[in-house]
Parts: sequence; structure tokens; C-alpha cells
Amino acid sequence: MNDRAGTWTGTWVAERLGVGLVGDDDLTGLLGLALRRNPKRAHLLVSHVLGKHVPQSPSVIYGHGLALGRRVRELLGAEEAAAAVVLGYAETATGLGHSVADGLGPLAYLHSTRRPVAGVAPAGGFEESHSHATSHLLLPEDPGLLAGDGPLVLVDDEFSTGNTVLNTVRALHERSPRRRYVVVALVDMRSPADAGRLEEFARAIGARVDLVAAASGTVRLPDGVLEKGRELVAQYESGGAGGSDRSHPADPRTRPARPPVTRVDLRWPRGLPDGARHGFTPAHRARLEAALPGMAARLAEALPADARRVLVLGCEELMYAPLRLARELEQIVPAEVRSSTTTRSPVLAVDDPGYAIRSRLVFPAHDDPADGPGERYAYNVAGAGFDAVVAVVDSPADTPALHAPDGLLARLAEHVPHVLLAVVPSYVPGARSERPVMLPEPLRGPAFSSYAPDEVGWLLQDLSDVTLEAPTEEREEAIQQGGAHYAESLPVEYQPSEQYQELFHAALDASAARLAQAVGAVTEVVLRERSPRPVLVSLARAGTPVGILMRRWARFRHGLDLPHYAVSIVRGRGIDANALRWLAAHHDPADVVFVDGWTGKGAISRELAAAIAGFEASDGVTGFDPEIAVLADPGSCVRTYGTRDDFLIPSACLNSTVSGLISRTVLRADLVGPHDFHGAKFYRELAGADLSPAFLDAVAARFPEVTDAVDLQAKELLAADRTPTWAGWAAVERISEEYGIHDVNLVKPGVGETTRVMLRRVPWKVLARAGAGADLDHVRLLAEQRGVPVEEVEGLPYTCVGLIHPRYTRGATGADGRAVTV
Repeated sequence: MNDRAGTWTGTWVAERLGVGLVGDDDLTGLLGLALRRNPKRAHLLVSHVLGKHVPQSPSVIYGHGLALGRRVRELLGAEEAAAAVVLGYAETATGLGHSVADGLGPLAYLHSTRRPVAGVAPAGGFEESHSHATSHLLLPEDPGLLAGDGPLVLVDDEFSTGNTVLNTVRALHERSPRRRYVVVALVDMRSPADAGRLEEFARAIGARVDLVAAASGTVRLPDGVLEKGRELVAQYESGGAGGSDRSHPADPRTRPARPPVTRVDLRWPRGLPDGARHGFTPAHRARLEAALPGMAARLAEALPADARRVLVLGCEELMYAPLRLARELEQIVPAEVRSSTTTRSPVLAVDDPGYAIRSRLVFPAHDDPADGPGERYAYNVAGAGFDAVVAVVDSPADTPALHAPDGLLARLAEHVPHVLLAVVPSYVPGARSERPVMLPEPLRGPAFSSYAPDEVGWLLQDLSDVTLEAPTEEREEAIQQGGAHYAESLPVEYQPSEQYQELFHAALDASAARLAQAVGAVTEVVLRERSPRPVLVSLARAGTPVGILMRRWARFRHGLDLPHYAVSIVRGRGIDANALRWLAAHHDPADVVFVDGWTGKGAISRELAAAIAGFEASDGVTGFDPEIAVLADPGSCVRTYGTRDDFLIPSACLNSTVSGLISRTVLRADLVGPHDFHGAKFYRELAGADLSPAFLDAVAARFPEVTDAVDLQAKELLAADRTPTWAGWAAVERISEEYGIHDVNLVKPGVGETTRVMLRRVPWKVLARAGAGADLDHVRLLAEQRGVPVEEVEGLPYTCVGLIHPRYTRGATGADGRAVTV
């Protein structure tokens, strides 16, 4: 294939190094040349039809793989083809191998991988001697996949020496001998000597080895080419010869604001593998074919209407799913659609029509690779005239590093006006689509949390050994760019300063009686109106101390020993459906009372109502009442509350150290399977700073003195009209517009929510009701430490409102970027 000007894309290398291609007439139409940044080999054969380094029409890419598969079928005959298994090579040929398998017929496909998967034992492996990353793992879900005696079809993008094929066949033949192997590639570039080695090896093991390729030839390499190639790479990488490495963006002080990333929910079918790392069966293929039109339609809807040139960009081994999405998209949009994939392969970029790699984007690995951090690349994207890029990654690669200022999405946004992100859930063997017979029992202290085992059972899974924390500023930027969800990572658990701890204890001393009265009042309302023996289900983690206190009140006043569990609810993702299933299996849903600390604008109230309705529709389980019981309802969002005053609830002042040493809950597809509880961490290492029992005991100690007041308050509440007015939501919408934020999610009303903003997010400013007193002492201290202005406002419906920085980038006005010191 030639460049648009008609120049062969191997000309530049051929002229400077004397490298040439000799062979079939269409060889140069399939391949160009570039220079590797690899001491083992000077040149790189760059395929125009593979969909890796060069964006190409997905129909062309897929068509070449299908054609090779059909040729293999003709070679084998129908009977042997039906018994064949296809094995593709990571990372470059994973998509090609899958396409070959599609052309060959309804059979199983597996590709090697360089990503170990926890809990999956390798069924084999082999080395790729010339590569920059050599170790290949074989991780089939069904180990018998490689144990049959039918033909094994091995697919790679090119054959340069044949060493990789020899290593593979040798390793697999020792375990499970076969009579026949078929080796498939886009191009066969072996020398006659290399070709002879494969024939000799086949005779030695007593098997037939056939080879199918779209084109064949050899590479002519002059003497000293390796040294000359190194010198040329060094010359261009030094910047003195006009190289086109676009990895470094413009000065951030002059660069225009990065447009937000649009996340697209593909609604990938549950349990459908994202590729063939663990095997891909004919049944999987049928499910994928049925789902592709709908997924492509969702992508098309998210694209800008005026996009004329669109790239669907896969991620390393994840080639086939992006390719098929791109091919389907190509059929339904007027835009020119191209497909390519990011890569580990380090290649020199030169902006010349006669060179195959015109530009490169460099970014850090974002899938926590087993071989450690390193650079990754996207070639021929910058300067290619794309109006939009759809980045398709699997869930383990959807990390803060992906959304970081130097991550892939940021690099794309520097060169393409519109960036979309689609995340495919990574398939892990053992996660079945069938509902498990039994869900795990709740976690309890002291193994999980510093609360006593009878105080609360956590319907969560323990992720304490997983690193999930990211700097506050990095998380904020990723969240606001539209990529990362706040529940996919955790803020760092900062420790309070001595001054801040003094404020906490002072606030607790001042408010313990008021808090005890609110606890008693809401518990009495629950017992009278909801159930005489309620099952308390707190929304982790802010609701959990409240649930424990309500349980203690019921025991103190009525001698009741109420069950109490903590479950996860995530804004935008709903409540943990598996937790609801466990509750429905062990209790009457009509007795369940959901508990939280306070309401702000009522977002969680709405989230819970929608989630319960969805659960009823999906599972057919009815009876759960979605109304939350809270201590304080300043937003007027619920009917069951202790007070509607916006006052300081001291447990809002801290993070895990007042919540049983438990983190905020986590929901990430690679960690939480379809039949897992949501996750959380137990910060055992913070035991020395734990104030959780002290907080509970301080409030419960005031129960006897507030009994009469609770009786009176409960009587008034039961007689009052407590219909929610949603005044808080209206106030938030007004503030959002008045301050030019235009996003209610960045407006956090109430003392509790404002405190969360100061501790976990990047605050812009704090609005304080004029004359607000000691309830805001801790907020004022946090604001002073973080350089955040506090603005007094007359007639504010809340004691205070925290505003998260809109359109945040690090260094933005209103936050100094320092770590929180509280």
C-alpha cells in the first residue's frame, strides 16, 4: 500500500539503509518499513492491513483475516477443519487470529497473552526471541482446548525467521502431540534457510506442517544494517533530523483546555469474553454477532454529528472487539471509519510520505502490567485528520493512569477534537452467567472493620490487598474529564493533624446530646411506621455509624436486638444487587430499612429508588422500600428523619477512622464480578488513630439524658406532614447556575457533604450561611489549610455548601494542589 501521494511507505528506510523487499508483486501493497527502537533488529515490517500500527478500514482488516481462514478451510477439508483449534499470538496477531478463526468455521480460538490473570494457571507458554517482550502465556479456561488431536492452526502477522512458530509447536507437541499443524500469516518473509528449518523440524516430530500466507518474499539486509539503524534512530531521536515524535504536548500554560472525554456504555453482554485470552467458542461468537449492532448504534449516537473521519483505537491485546465494533460502525455512519491499536512496540516516527510510521503518541502503561511500568505507543494518529477517536479498553486498563494528564486519553485529546471511551469488561474464568447457589456470608469485625461483630455485617468483599488509592488531584481530573468513575479508585486516607483532632473532639462533646436525640427520634419513627422489628441496612460507609447507633438505641430503649448490615450504593451505578439478593434470601424485604447519615440534594435517595425499581424488574423480588431513614434531612428529600436541621454530625469530619477503618466502597469491573459484592478496604494499619468506638460510645452515653426529648420529638414527627419538598435540590440547581458551574454534581450542600469535599475532592470555594457558628469550625480550618475561600451568603438554605472545582486541571485557581494536611 502506498501513501496517498503514491509513495511506497518503505522508501525512506530503503534509501537510507539499503533494506529492500523481494517477492510477490503485492508485497509492497501489504507492507511498509520503519526503524525499530530495539537493539535486536533494525527494521520493522509495518503491515497496512493488520490494524495495529496503521489505521485502516476495518472491513479491509477483517477481510484479510477471513480470506486466510477460508484458505485454511480449503486446505484442510471440511472434516479436519471442523476438528481444528486456532491459536493466535499476542499482542500483534490476537485480532488477526480471531478473524482467521471466523473464516475457518465454527470452532474454538485461543490467543497467547502477556498478562497473567490471578487464579488462572498457565497451560503452557513459549518465547519470542526477537521481540521486545518475549514471554507468552497460554491461559485457556478449558485446558482440554489444547489437548485434542485435530489440526492446530497457528496465526501470526508475519514470519520473519519462524523461530516463534518452532518454539510454540515444540512446547505444545511435547504436551499433546498432533498429526497436523497449519501456520498462517499475512506475509511469509523467511529466508530459504529458515524455511528449511521448519520443514526439517516437522520431519523430526513426525507431523505435517503447512503454511498459508497472503504474500511471500524476503527482506534484503545489507551488511552493518543493525549498526546503521541504531545510528539513524539515535540521530532522529536527538531531535536534530526532523523526527516526528509527538509524545510531548505543548506547554500546559499555553495549551488550550482539554475537551472532556465522553464515556459510552456499550452494554457489553454479561459473561461474554472480551477476546480469546481464555478461549472463544462458537457460542461466544453467536452472542457477539447478536450484540454488535446495538453496541455500534450506541457508539454512533455518541459521535459528533459532523465527524467525517473516525478512529476506533484498541488497546494492545484487545484488538478483535474494537475491530468488530469499528466494522459494524463503518456500516451505519457516513464518516470514514478506521481501526488500529496501541502497542508496546517502540518504533521511530518520521513525518515523511515514504515512511510507514508518520507520528507517535507516547503514554505510560495503564493496565498494571506484570513486567512493570513502561511506555506505550499509538502510531499514525496524530496529524491523521481524525475528528473523533473511540478508545476501546478492557476494564483492567480503565485505571487512573489512563485518565492522567500524561495518559492515553490526554495524548489523544491533544490531537483529536473528540475523544470517546468504551470499556469492555474483562472476562475472568469462573465468573458464570448463572446465578450462584449461595452468596458469601457478611464480613464482620475484627477481621473486617474495627466494629464489634454483632454491630454490623458488611455485605462487601475485602479488597484490602489491592492498591486502589490515587492522589486527590489526579482522581478529580479523571472524574471531571468524563472517563474515570469516582467508585473505581479511592482517595488517599489522610491522617488528621493534632489541631483537627482537637476540633473533632470539641465538636463531638458539643453535639453528642443533639446527635443522640436525632438517633432516638429517627429510630422511634422507624419502629412505629416501618416495622416493629426492622432490619437496618446502612449505606456504607457514612450510614454505618448511624445504623449502629440506631441499633444501640433500639436495645437501650426497647430491648430489641436488631440485625444490621452495610451495603454499597454508587451514584450512577446503583445499589449492590447481590447484597439485595442476600437480604431477600435471609429476611423479609418489607422489614428492610435503608439508613444513611444525612441528605444533601437527595441524589442518593433518587439513586436508591431507581435501583430498587430496576431490581424488582430484573429479579422479580418485591417489598424493598426505597425510602432512606436519616439523622438529618436538610434537603427535605425523605419522610423518615430525626431532624431537618443542617448541623454538624461529627462522623462527617473524618474518613475511615470514624467509620470502622473501612474505605469508601469500590465498584470496578476487573475486581467486582457479576456475582460479587461490591468491594472495600479495611485499613488495619490505621488502628492507632481509630476513633470509631469512641464516637459511638460518646453518643450512646447521652441516650439516658435525652429520652424525654426523644419521646416528644418522635411524637411531633409522627404527627407532622413530612412530605419531601426537595427544596435542597432546587437550591443546588440555583447555586449551580448562579456560580456558573452548570453541574449539580459539583455542588455539595450541607455540613457533611462540604466536609467530604474538603477531605476527598478538589474544592473551589465554600459558601457559608451568614452567622453560622461552631458547626463550621472544622470546615474553616480545612479551607485555611487548602487555600480555599469561604464566602458568607445571606439566606443560604444550608449551613454551608461546598463547591467542587469546575473544569478542574491541576494548578487551577482555588486549590493549591498540595496534599491535604488534616
